[in-house]
Amino acid sequence: MKIYTFRFEQKMPVTMETAWDFFSSPFNLAHITPSLGFKIVSDLKTDQKMYPGILIAYTVAPLLGIKMDWLTEITHITEHEYFIDEQRFGPFALWHHQHHFKEIDHGIEMKDILTYAIPYGYVGRIANGITVKSKIQKIFTYREKKINEIFGTYKDI
Repeated sequence: MKIYTFRFEQKMPVTMETAWDFFSSPFNLAHITPSLGFKIVSDLKTDQKMYPGILIAYTVAPLLGIKMDWLTEITHITEHEYFIDEQRFGPFALWHHQHHFKEIDHGIEMKDILTYAIPYGYVGRIANGITVKSKIQKIFTYREKKINEIFGTYKDI
């Protein structure tokens, strides 16, 4: 199984409390994710915050509009520092997504480290090169734009 790593960084002109409050809500993920048929189907309350062990079920349609079930678990949380989500069932052979938060001058720096693998061996490697890698990049580019719209653009002062 070929394992891929994707890293992404974004600065936001907000307090840690504001950033953490936003990103620790599973429902806010839908606001910063391009459509892809992404929908939370878990029976969660809209004010539900993440906690270690919470399972979040989604439907996604990443290819040709074909709906797929996706189940992730929040495995680790240190409030105002990081959380990790891992796929338990879904389209990837491996999905391990770290979200790190750090206070910086005039805001927050958020770092994502995504480690993933595609099933189906050699065919999965080809799929990653042709479509999956670029779709992941587009998701994070879209997310960056939406976060800037929500919180404003960070400017080094």
